[in-house]
Amino acid sequence: MNLNFAFSPFLVSQRQPFSSHKRNLHTLVAVSANSDNLAGEDNGGISAANKGSGTTARGRRLLKVREEKRKRDYDRLHDYPSWAKVLESACKDDEELRAVLGDSIGNPELMRKKVEERVRKKGKDFQKQKTGSVLSFKVNFRDFNPVDSFIWFELYGTPSDRDVDLIGSVIQAWYVMGRLGAFNTSNLQLANTSLEYDPLYDAEKGFKVMPSSFHDISDVEFQDNWGRVWVDLGTSDIFALDVLLNCLTVMSSEYLGIQQVVFGGKRMGDWEEGMTNPDFGYKYFKI
Repeated sequence: MNLNFAFSPFLVSQRQPFSSHKRNLHTLVAVSANSDNLAGEDNGGISAANKGSGTTARGRRLLKVREEKRKRDYDRLHDYPSWAKVLESACKDDEELRAVLGDSIGNPELMRKKVEERVRKKGKDFQKQKTGSVLSFKVNFRDFNPVDSFIWFELYGTPSDRDVDLIGSVIQAWYVMGRLGAFNTSNLQLANTSLEYDPLYDAEKGFKVMPSSFHDISDVEFQDNWGRVWVDLGTSDIFALDVLLNCLTVMSSEYLGIQQVVFGGKRMGDWEEGMTNPDFGYKYFKI
């Protein structure tokens, strides 16, 4: 008996759903693939193009960064403000300016803000002009006796009270250092020593050297544009005069111009001995 024929309707009904489902599955896969392709085309073909070219998201980011850097470099060369270039150049030799600008170098807008902030904080100091002299002063010796002589200062004009205080303070500080034995060439252990390696200082040797001391000094006096101070260097070495001249050099350049410094001599300019009347231009600084 042919069972297949008898049950053929049943077999057909069993196979038909499976066949129909399989065909529908193929159709869905095809439609899904087409949809993906259309979506890729709608996005400008980026997906397919990127896959084909081998680029990645990281590669595209790096490319964008390089392009932005190239543009910044171009703008810096062609559109960089001249004042910013001047500031950058000045930073090479000015440690204080480097500290002011910090990490803003290369960014003109940030550099401008840093400078403006600095000016707001210390505007008065920035606006002060140098009041010294661009010329170096002359130095002369006239029978200078280290233990009994005057040191004379010729200024460019009559000193103000502030100028008198400035010169007097310098002389006073110099005298105090001398009284404390600072000008002693017998103990200059570090003067000719390189600091590339940690030097050794013999404190015992420094303690045993013969002390030197500045003995005495007068008040600093002024008549018109001339000033003087009497000194007794005592056992201080002549090295003390080098220290004084170094101080006066910077003071003359930055703050108060000096025409000449004379070591020794009894009378300079129109100096009138015994004239101590402020109405006639006499001023003094008490040491």
